Amino acid sequence: MTARILIVDDEQELVQNLSYRLETEGFVVNGAYDASTGLRYAAATPAPDLIVLDLMLPDMSGTDVCRRLREDQKTRDIPVLMLTARADEYDRVVGFESGADDYVVKPFSTRELVLRIRALLRRNARVQQAEEVLEFGCLKLDTGAHRVEVDGIEAEVTALEFRLLRTLIDRKGRVQSRDQLLRDVWEYEGSVTTRTVDTHVKRLREKLTNAGAYIETVRGVGYRFKSAPE
Repeated sequence: MTARILIVDDEQELVQNLSYRLETEGFVVNGAYDASTGLRYAAATPAPDLIVLDLMLPDMSGTDVCRRLREDQKTRDIPVLMLTARADEYDRVVGFESGADDYVVKPFSTRELVLRIRALLRRNARVQQAEEVLEFGCLKLDTGAHRVEVDGIEAEVTALEFRLLRTLIDRKGRVQSRDQLLRDVWEYEGSVTTRTVDTHVKRLREKLTNAGAYIETVRGVGYRFKSAPE
């Protein structure tokens, strides 16, 4: 089945050039030059399979758009790849915190962007096929509803944090190096640093409150999810 890509960026030339390249790769592409149009296209039928979203839009920031997408039941599970000229790690973290699944800095390699889009689509397909409910002590993970609960209270985690938590739980009792998490959670190497992994683990622990203690730091190596709850 042909994947549908929505590009939301106010640079019309970029949208047109990127649309042409993606169409040659076999995708169906739609473009929007502002946030309000992008949100309308995202909620339309058929929905896009992935959204390429600029951080700087004329009517709303990309992070606010991403938050709205995650709040809407129709669009909350659509993968979002942020495309922006902001390269600072702080901006990356804010992007991921708002619910983005990946982050590409302008200027970018079109080939790399296509590879990342394909990786996100594969990852999302696997998540949808593996819906189940996992329980571990006070922690409950519903992969179908994309929902995390601690002591019966929902923890508001981002899509990336959810994926990180699922990976750690699936490998509980085994140490995961930062490089391994980069490969398996982000699914690529290079532009995301191990420091970013540490930042995401720290935020995830905070959001999990009591259950945050299940994620242990193995000094000099990486992280490990406990074999059994205390």
